[in-house]
Amino acid sequence: MRATSVGHAGILVECDAGSILCDPWFVPAFLGSWFVFPRNDQLDDALMARIEQADYLYISHLHGDHHDAAWLREHLRRDVPILLPDYPTQEQERTLRALGFTNFIPTRDGVEMALRPGLSIAIHVETSITDGPGGDSAIVISDGRHRLVNQNDCRTTDLSALAAHGPIDLHWLQYSGAIWYPMVYELPADDMAQLCRAKTESQGARAMRYVEALDARAVVPSAGPPAFLDDGLTHLNMIDGDELSIFPDQQWFLERLAAAGHQGLLVIPGTTITLDDDISVAHPIPDAEVDAIFTDKRAYLDQYRADWAGWLQDLHASWARPRSDIVAAIAAWWEPLMRLAPTVCRAIDAPLVIRTDDGDTQLEILIDFANARVLDASSPEAADRVAGFRFTIARDLLETVVADAAVDWSNSLLLSCRFSAWRAGAYNEYLYNFIKSLSVERMVRTEAEAARKHLERHGPAVDVDEVEVGDFVVQRRCPHRNADLSIFGEIDGNDLVCTLHGWRFDTATGRCRTSDDHPVRIRRRET
Repeated sequence: MRATSVGHAGILVECDAGSILCDPWFVPAFLGSWFVFPRNDQLDDALMARIEQADYLYISHLHGDHHDAAWLREHLRRDVPILLPDYPTQEQERTLRALGFTNFIPTRDGVEMALRPGLSIAIHVETSITDGPGGDSAIVISDGRHRLVNQNDCRTTDLSALAAHGPIDLHWLQYSGAIWYPMVYELPADDMAQLCRAKTESQGARAMRYVEALDARAVVPSAGPPAFLDDGLTHLNMIDGDELSIFPDQQWFLERLAAAGHQGLLVIPGTTITLDDDISVAHPIPDAEVDAIFTDKRAYLDQYRADWAGWLQDLHASWARPRSDIVAAIAAWWEPLMRLAPTVCRAIDAPLVIRTDDGDTQLEILIDFANARVLDASSPEAADRVAGFRFTIARDLLETVVADAAVDWSNSLLLSCRFSAWRAGAYNEYLYNFIKSLSVERMVRTEAEAARKHLERHGPAVDVDEVEVGDFVVQRRCPHRNADLSIFGEIDGNDLVCTLHGWRFDTATGRCRTSDDHPVRIRRRET
């Protein structure tokens, strides 16, 4: 078996029985904010031919750095067999069919299946609304002799499931940031720096938990970081290490792997890893040039930026949109969805203001979740509403996502980091779940999950399964994402920390320090 990096989370896995192309991403994503790092726009023709002629296609999920609709439409044959994760809705299949693809192979969650003699796969799905109602997934690929786990950025809570198929040779996983928090928030620089450091450490700790659990022969840092080349975003590239950013590069995680005694492998687009008795790595360029990408990263990014400057200029021009009655447009779209999701709206608990520049004046749109209304914030009806959250978004971008009826604003807007945010209190997952679920199909699932969580926390059902974490006994499952605290839990001073997402709980009271209304049951272990 050999695995060739296509860039970011993209991998071409080849063996004697056939080849699988995973998550090919080439066209910059999220309103042109994210570029592949290191760059993959210079792959040689022979490799591109192998990529385009792959026997199977696997798209882990619908985020733009994994599902590159423009490239898929232009470069792959329409009858390529597509391995479909076992998601609860048909949204991914519909999206791919809309691009013209016709050949789909359904899979069952976690169940190994043979594609051909000598080539088998198992796809594991995560379906929490927090990671998007479209779902996320990881794939296990085996040729009967070697096994590769492509976890990409799937934050699985069941680590034993991925390891259950047998010993793992290569484990590809995300370790770097893939979120807009905290960089877009309106915060003092010192507070921002502290939050960025904490978020970066949390990401690394979570990735190391996966590494320890899967115990592969070698680990490949992948699925990040992106490169930010556009004006106003370049400060998000982590070069010196002291930037207000959560996007460390591969060398940062390789150092962590080495310190813990794990073999880490550096890949750039075009690097091929061959599995045999030994593991061999072949880069497409001399080692000195590979090293220079990271040791002289600023110069590398400057050249990359210059090469794409014209493309970015054209992209900005494409955002010019005629002004609409944006309040009425959002009201017609969102008010029926709010009425579908009373549990979600109650849990949001405060209005959201969307602030945008309307030419010479500033327009503020108030989303009143309690009353399922969208209002001009300057109107008499909105006078007594006190906002708990605010997004400031350029008018052209707001018009774009509204005109496109983008059902997942995290994918279409927020991951671009082309906005700023403020909140009065703690993080509220229900607000973000709402704006990831802007279709009837998605909102029905989001409301059902919120209602289930409410019942679990406040209804008659009680989780009596408990585990020991340090000197404490705590409920097994984290109330945020159901992570197993026997694996992801650790004690840090007076806090219980769930390292899957870095959420913190007071060991004395169980109160959640990260978000309201997410307590845990915890007590000191008897000695």
